Amino acid sequence: MENGPMSRRERPAKPALSRSAIVDAALSILENEGFEKVTMRRVATELDTAGASLYVYVRNAEDLHLEILDALIARMPAIPATGSWRVRLHALLVSYAGVLVDYPDIARVSLYAHPTGPRFLGLIESILELLEEGGIPDRSAAWGVNVILETVTSAAVEHAPDAAGAGAFLPELDARLALISPQEHPRIVQLSEQLLAGTGEQRFHWAIDLLLNGLLATPVEPGEGSR
Repeated sequence: MENGPMSRRERPAKPALSRSAIVDAALSILENEGFEKVTMRRVATELDTAGASLYVYVRNAEDLHLEILDALIARMPAIPATGSWRVRLHALLVSYAGVLVDYPDIARVSLYAHPTGPRFLGLIESILELLEEGGIPDRSAAWGVNVILETVTSAAVEHAPDAAGAGAFLPELDARLALISPQEHPRIVQLSEQLLAGTGEQRFHWAIDLLLNGLLATPVEPGEGSR
């Protein structure tokens, strides 16, 4: 004789719903089904719960995406213990850029949203500590950390594998430069090879050094740092 359907009382209890469980489910969906599937409804289905119950723990989909970013930052390796402050800062930012390149949709969200998760705040704290070690004044560091993170995020989005025209930009630009009139744009023609020179990695590190040198040489004027 076949057993009938299992009653609600006989079913094993579901794990308690929590913010971390929601983020874990969302991250699993992201990695297995893609960013477009990371919706409140899909996460609720994954957790076998009502969609409305998720809002007790996360405000909306954007908040959930930022929580995913925070979980991804936890995967980053520790800052190297040796080397100059610049070397360690470069290593930290390369690591963060790697996370963003692997998850470009999450990177795009972080460009217009404002991450405030504990691990993202830890990332900011680490950057500020390294800037202090490098002798960058407090006001410049406070303003500069945002510029640094925006630069890293933009570079990651631009070079992500799913970016529009990824891998085709430089050959296309090279072809266009070959057609430019030296009479109309002499400097562009003169520097055409240099405009395309260097690898993405070389340009990334150069951009970071450009920002750091600028922070060292460009203090925030008195009064500019006040609201």
